[in-house]
Amino acid sequence: MRESPGFSSYWSARLKEEGCKSVRYLEKAVFKLDYGQLKLVFHALEERKQLIDNAPHLCHALPCMTPCFDWFEVVYYWMGLKMYDLVAGARLLHLSRYYSAKESVELFPTLAKEGKGRSLRGTVVYYDGQMNDSRLNVGLACTAALAGAAVLNHAEVVSLLKDEASERIIGARIRDNLTGKEFDTYAKVIVNAAGPFCDSVRKMADKSARDMISPSSGVHIILPDYYSPEGMGLIVPKTKDGRVVFMLPWLGRTVAGTTDSNTSITFLPEPHEDEIQFILDAISDYLNVKVRRTDVLSAWSGIRPLAMDPTAKNTESISRDHVVFEDHPGLVTITGGKWTTYRSMAEDAVNSAIKSGKLTPANGCITNNIRIVGGEGWDPVSFTILSQQYMRMKVTYRGKVVPGVMDTASAKHLSHAYGTLAERVAAIAQNENLGKRLAHGYPFLEAEVAYCARHEYCESAIDFIARRSRLAFLDTDAAGRALPRVIQILAAEHKWDKSRQKEEMFKAKEFLETFKSSRNAQFYDGKHN
Repeated sequence: MRESPGFSSYWSARLKEEGCKSVRYLEKAVFKLDYGQLKLVFHALEERKQLIDNAPHLCHALPCMTPCFDWFEVVYYWMGLKMYDLVAGARLLHLSRYYSAKESVELFPTLAKEGKGRSLRGTVVYYDGQMNDSRLNVGLACTAALAGAAVLNHAEVVSLLKDEASERIIGARIRDNLTGKEFDTYAKVIVNAAGPFCDSVRKMADKSARDMISPSSGVHIILPDYYSPEGMGLIVPKTKDGRVVFMLPWLGRTVAGTTDSNTSITFLPEPHEDEIQFILDAISDYLNVKVRRTDVLSAWSGIRPLAMDPTAKNTESISRDHVVFEDHPGLVTITGGKWTTYRSMAEDAVNSAIKSGKLTPANGCITNNIRIVGGEGWDPVSFTILSQQYMRMKVTYRGKVVPGVMDTASAKHLSHAYGTLAERVAAIAQNENLGKRLAHGYPFLEAEVAYCARHEYCESAIDFIARRSRLAFLDTDAAGRALPRVIQILAAEHKWDKSRQKEEMFKAKEFLETFKSSRNAQFYDGKHN
C-alpha cells in the first residue's frame, strides 16, 4: 500500500461529520420517501456499533449538541433525532434529549446565548461515534498481518501485468519507493482500493476507461481545547448556505469544519485561506468567544473520492455509498464510501474478487467479530496499570538519566492508542530511557517512535508525525519542533546515515508546509486577528 497524506488527511476528520450526514440521510428518507437513503442509515448504524465493539480502545461514543434559536427548530430537531433513536434500535449508543438554554451553556460554556438577533432556545443532543483514525488504520494493517496477510507500505503500482491470450489482469509491477527497486507480483485477482487515485490504476488496464472519481476537497482546522468542552461536540446540520458545520473535541484539541468543494487530485493537497476563513466565520456565529485566525494550530485539506458508477446510465449521478465493480477482467475496483462502513466495504470487495477469480474460500466473512489488535481484553481503566507499574525514564540535555512518573495523561494516551499493547510501549519508555515527551503539551512519548519503527511499519518521519500519531494534524508547529528527535530515534532503529536523516528532515518540513497553521500561512484578516 502507498502511504498517502492526500487521502488519509481527509478521512482523519471526515468521520466526525458522518454521524451528522446519517441524520440528514434519515431526513431525506422521510421527506422524500427514499428507501435507498433509509438503507444507508440502517447500514451505517450497524457498522458503527460493530466498529466500536471491535476497536474499543480507539472508538467511543461522543454526545453532539445541535443549537436551536427558535422553537420550531427545537421541535424539528427533537422529533428528527427521536426518529433517529427509533431507527437505530439496538444499535443506539445513547438516547437523544433536549436541554434548556441554561443547561446547554453549562454543558458547552463557549456556546453563544444570542445569535444574529435571536436567543438560544435550547439544544438537542444525540450520540455518535468518534475514533483515532490513524491508529485504527495501522491497527487494521497489523491485524491483517497477524491473520497471514503480507503488508508492504511505501509501495507503488507502476503497471499491471496481463495474460497475453485472455487479456486478464494477472499481477502488478511494484516499485518500493524506499529503495527504488521494482518487482513483479502475481495474483488471481487484483483489488484496486486506491481512493482518489483509483482511476489512474484503472487506466493502467484500459487507457480508455471512463473516469469515475469526482474529487471533493474537505478542509478542517484545529483550535485550542478551550473552544469546546472535553466531552461534548457542536454540530449544525444545515447552516444558512446549506453546509454542515461542526466543532468537536479531538485528541485533546478542537477540530472544526468543514468545506466540500470540487478539486483536482494531487498527492499533497493544501487548504485555501478563504476556506479556513469560511470555517472560522461559520463557527463564530455560534460561540461567545473571539474566534481568531492566530488560534489555528493546524489546517489541512484532503481529497474525498466521490464515486460515479461507470456502469450507470446517468453519468451525473454520484453514489451516496461505495461502488464495487470489475470493468476489466481480473481487476476489481472499490471506491467511495466512508470510514464507518470500511469493514462492509472490504467484505463487498472480497466477495467480488471471489466471484471474479472463481475462488473457493473455506468459510464466509468473519471480520464482523474480529477485534482490532490491542482491543481484545482492553478496559477503560487499563491505563491505571501503566501509571502504577511503569516509570518514564528520561535523558536530560546533559546526558543524565532521571526518573519521571507515568502521569495520567501519558498513561491514558498510551492505553487508548495501543490498547493492551500499551505496556510494551511503556516498557520501552522505562527500560530504554525513552520516556520524554516529544512535544510540550502533548502526551506522545519518544518510546512510541521506537515501538512504531519495530512493530508498525514506521519507515519515515512523516509516517510517525502524521500516520502513527496525529501530531502534524493537531499542531503543525509542535510537530516541527519534534522532528529532530523523531528522526534521531528512527535513525537509530533503521541505521540511517547522515544523508538519509537530512533527506527525512527536508521531506517532513515540506510536508508540514501544506498545513496552514497561523505561523506558516500568509494572511490578513481584521475580523479574526
